[in-house]
Amino acid sequence: MPRRKFIRLTALAGSGMAAGNLLGGLSPSARAAAQTKIPPEPGVLPPLAPIPELPPKQPPGSVPMGDPAAFPEAKMDFPMVPGPYAPTWESIGQNYPAKEMGWLRDSKFGIWVHFGPQSAGRSGDWYARLMYMQGQSGNNGSVPYDNHIRDFGHPSEVGYKDLLKDWNPVKLDPAALVKVYRNAGARFLVIQGVHHDNFDNWNSTYQPWNSVNLGPRRDLLGEWSRAARAEGMRYGVSFHHEYTWWWWQKSLGSDRTGPKAGAPYDGNLTMADGRGKWWEGLDPRLLYGVDLREYNGFDPDHAPVRGILTHHSDYCKWYATRWALRIMDVIRKYDPDFIYTDGNSTQPFSGFKTGTGFKCDAMQRVIADFYNHTLLTRGMVDTFSIVKFHPGGKGVVNTTEGRWPAKIKTDQPWIGETAFGDWFYSPGVVYDAGALVRYMLECVSRDGCFCVNVPMCPDGSLEDGGFAMLADVGEWMKINGEAIYGSSAWIKFGEGADGSARPSPAGSSIGRRHADFKFGSRDFRFTAGKDGSVYAFCMTVPEPGTVLKIVSMGTGAQPAVPAVKSVSLLGSQAPVDWKQSADGLEIRCPVPMPFHIAVVYKVNFAKA
Repeated sequence: MPRRKFIRLTALAGSGMAAGNLLGGLSPSARAAAQTKIPPEPGVLPPLAPIPELPPKQPPGSVPMGDPAAFPEAKMDFPMVPGPYAPTWESIGQNYPAKEMGWLRDSKFGIWVHFGPQSAGRSGDWYARLMYMQGQSGNNGSVPYDNHIRDFGHPSEVGYKDLLKDWNPVKLDPAALVKVYRNAGARFLVIQGVHHDNFDNWNSTYQPWNSVNLGPRRDLLGEWSRAARAEGMRYGVSFHHEYTWWWWQKSLGSDRTGPKAGAPYDGNLTMADGRGKWWEGLDPRLLYGVDLREYNGFDPDHAPVRGILTHHSDYCKWYATRWALRIMDVIRKYDPDFIYTDGNSTQPFSGFKTGTGFKCDAMQRVIADFYNHTLLTRGMVDTFSIVKFHPGGKGVVNTTEGRWPAKIKTDQPWIGETAFGDWFYSPGVVYDAGALVRYMLECVSRDGCFCVNVPMCPDGSLEDGGFAMLADVGEWMKINGEAIYGSSAWIKFGEGADGSARPSPAGSSIGRRHADFKFGSRDFRFTAGKDGSVYAFCMTVPEPGTVLKIVSMGTGAQPAVPAVKSVSLLGSQAPVDWKQSADGLEIRCPVPMPFHIAVVYKVNFAKA
């Protein structure tokens, strides 16, 4: 990677528990400093004011939320790096480089490092929320509430905060794992900074509940970022804390039935309750949030529909400011190649879906700050921002989780993302290199990139099956990577026996049905290489001597294609027996066929 010039943009003294004390309850002198009206230097991140005074609580579900369609977008005022990018989508689009980030297209295949303390529950995704939901099953069919009681205790006595204290991934070795990922063919990483659980995996200035102060007492993000740079891999950091405020409301409840019925879960604890306990000095509200159950519809089982927290405007602004400052803290400390925000609305704090609660321009302001920072420190903007479900626009990359577009999608760069088993570890993961490669092909043939999470065990290790699968994928990529890296969509993404492309199974994660799915020798996917070649992926390994027919490459195909000039089989030096006719390009498979997963033919057409 080229040497880069860095400047120090953050001047907030101290971090870790010192910052935690500031956040948990400012001293009189610190409070006075936080409230000073002297404007900060450009780009310098300020201390965060205390949680503002909250209005009196109302009965649960008694307060309707405001209509976000009628609510004006609040303009945030936290400081940002000055530069050509202003905090509007228009300015971001107008100033962003005209050409998309070439390194993302060149990389194509990435690994999603979806790892944090929720893995300790061995209950899959959303464990920290589901452990407070009596009787609610998770994605793997188990009941995280029951698992938590079995392994740790009742959530009124041993809550998620206590799991944070004891979680310690002693086998986590980012340097070794990044080498494994690179050998598997991956060329970029998505590293989890903070999930919905509100726990920061770095030396966080604005969240004392972090991996340096608690649990492993390690700067996990720092370790991952250094490992990625050492291997010459680009990396981004993901942030999932936008909707923590509704996600954590379950921790404020209690059992409905049983011997502990009515006993408050530990989300109800106050900072004063921590005196003399291990978490003394830590404010539970900075982890679990504050009680907002008075709003009707703010605490459903999955996600709200829409609404504004009209009685909590000061808290909403504080919350969105803290959300933004944590991302900006990471930008200044770790210089990521991209940032990633989760959600199913068009942007964080939209007032709709996962953006329910507040409507503001915090996302635009963070992105503008990021690109101005990049321009200042790197001399050019070679970074991007992933905002899930945000419509096409320069500077914004999208993702598709657990699926892919029905057709070729070129309106904006995008990444197809999925996980094996679940996003956080749970037992019984089905590892299969063929399922991984086929999922990748569904994405790259439609002009996307691909990123997959191979879940790590609570101790930070990969299971043997995960290692074996990644090694298998690496062998396939060594032979066929030229058809993946730097590729674009061809005129069609694929074809099947009936003329239409039969897709791999979709789904939120990869499991048994993906591993058992069988393609035939008439199933193909296509990519266009950087050198003008077209690659035809047969989605299986045909029997030796089989005659393949690619209808889309016949002289009578629609859309029309030029005459075929040459055909070669990746991984083979033997000449290929082929014939182009009106009804297709026929290719005879050689004898033997020592390949696995899928075979790739390189086709060169005569110049028109």
